[in-house]
Amino acid sequence: MSAALEQLLQCEIAQAGGWLPFDRFMALALYAPGLGYYSNERRKFGLMPDGAGGAGSDFVTAPEMSPLFGAALALQIGQALDATGSSEVWEFGAGTGALAAQLLQALGERISRYRIVDLSGSLRRRQAETLAAWGDRVEWLDRLPERFDGVVVGNEVLDAMPVQLLSFDGNRWSERGVVVQAGEPPSFAFADRPSEQRPPIELPADDARHFPPGTVTETHAQAEAFVRTLAQRLRRGAIFLIDYGFPEAEYYHPQRSGGTLMCHHQHRADPDPLLLVGEKDITAHINFTGIALAGQDEGLSVLGYTSQANFLINCGLIDLLAAASLSQRAMAHRLIAEHEMGELFKVIGFATGDGFDALGFAAGDRSHML
Repeated sequence: MSAALEQLLQCEIAQAGGWLPFDRFMALALYAPGLGYYSNERRKFGLMPDGAGGAGSDFVTAPEMSPLFGAALALQIGQALDATGSSEVWEFGAGTGALAAQLLQALGERISRYRIVDLSGSLRRRQAETLAAWGDRVEWLDRLPERFDGVVVGNEVLDAMPVQLLSFDGNRWSERGVVVQAGEPPSFAFADRPSEQRPPIELPADDARHFPPGTVTETHAQAEAFVRTLAQRLRRGAIFLIDYGFPEAEYYHPQRSGGTLMCHHQHRADPDPLLLVGEKDITAHINFTGIALAGQDEGLSVLGYTSQANFLINCGLIDLLAAASLSQRAMAHRLIAEHEMGELFKVIGFATGDGFDALGFAAGDRSHML
């Protein structure tokens, strides 16, 4: 599959005149039908890398790490269902189906329909196996309808959306793309194309000195467009997005001059998306300021923004830990530990209309930092 994907990418680069914008390269590497990382049969989610039995994985997400993640999140989802008068939950990028199962188990009949939008056929099959017990209450869709009601959940979905790469040489910005490098066999390489790209953030008098020469960073047009689309089509409901990232001032801090682009393969991280294409995840941290503005500009209310640790504690995780076994506590602790998921991962919430006082942001709300 990797060889076939590389051939496809080489053809795309040739058709594009020898230079392909990185966001297009990333989209194909992750989602090319049957070949891309999220479209092929390779196992992605799990606690362990490849072993002798071949049942390994590349990374673990919070629902696979501990069922207490979904049990705590369910408290917030239940409040949002009541506050918005809806009974449907919509999940984007549902992974193995673990989070859906946890929410359905915790909320029971309060969820009349659980709808999943996922681009990966292989993951949809795995989700169907996980969620078989809930029968036709679970439905899969290929695309978002023009109008809908409900509570939207997205756990680690924004970071898998293609990003644009920008580079700065000390004088001007360029867009970074991918070319084919001659050799046996041919390989992929980065190449910058001078353009009229503006700095990724507004600076006083366009003060380029904010960015040291050699800076490489990302912008998130597709993730922001996704949030705008949700806002335009959601008639009544709320949205909760969970991912790793920072407010804009931290994201584009001068000391983060290498950007945040990262790959994951067999539970190891590396910064090179041009190797093992189709066999490893490609991801970037989220600029939550851009996400907040995208929703707000389309009429949504920002319910709050905080760390995953604050959010889960606000949603009753401590009480859940008290009733858990020692091994369950050890795994769930990773959800809130600062050196694990607790601080790096953030949660942002939106609602239609004037919103409501969301439980997950009751203490430790950081909306003022966006």
